[in-house]
Amino acid sequence: MENESIRLQKYLANCGIASRRKCEELILAGEVTVNGKIVQELGIKIIPNVDKINYCGKPVQNKKNMIYILLNKPIGYVTTSKDQFKRDTVLDLVKVKERIVPVGRLDMYTSGALILTNDGDFIYKITHPKHEINKTYTVTLKGIIEKQSVENLRKGVKIDEYITRPATVKILKTDEEKNISRLEITIHEGKNRQVRKMCEAVGSKVIALHRSKIGNIDVKDLKIGTWRFLKEYEIEKLLK
Repeated sequence: MENESIRLQKYLANCGIASRRKCEELILAGEVTVNGKIVQELGIKIIPNVDKINYCGKPVQNKKNMIYILLNKPIGYVTTSKDQFKRDTVLDLVKVKERIVPVGRLDMYTSGALILTNDGDFIYKITHPKHEINKTYTVTLKGIIEKQSVENLRKGVKIDEYITRPATVKILKTDEEKNISRLEITIHEGKNRQVRKMCEAVGSKVIALHRSKIGNIDVKDLKIGTWRFLKEYEIEKLLK
């Protein structure tokens, strides 16, 4: 039953903290609290989703109830849970019973890979700059971009009083007849509208922007506006 009591060490192990034996050691070391109180007894039982369990000061979440979704976001949807202007949000596309939130953001006019989850610890790990998870974009620019501009993008450009870190930039296509260039840009930062601003910094206007990959996870097999659950090995790769 959902509210059935369970031994604390078993609950911690189920949540992915460590093996059951290691969790017993953590309890005895006083590193776990139940409802704000340190517990150092191995026989104690708790009720999941009722008792508040913390390990090293952070809430413990039951991974069995966590979901991880990959969405191929269409243009025209905002990346928020609720929009004050009543615009369509990405949650209008993903209908699940769990309360989920987007991991990071894509602006309204950018399409592509977006992860949604109810795992707060996962969100922190994925979005924190120290983890340096690559994001890859396909960028269509107005005009034929110069080689020096591409080199500047690779080295770093100034946006909002900030110098971007080195990026991987490939020219995918130039079309003189249509007067466009198409680039693949990979960054691991997450500044607001960063790719657009980087291109503006070298004098190029973005006319289409699509995030094709987060880490090694791509959306090439997902139609725009559709989603799927992430596989366990994909989640592990992102966390590594």
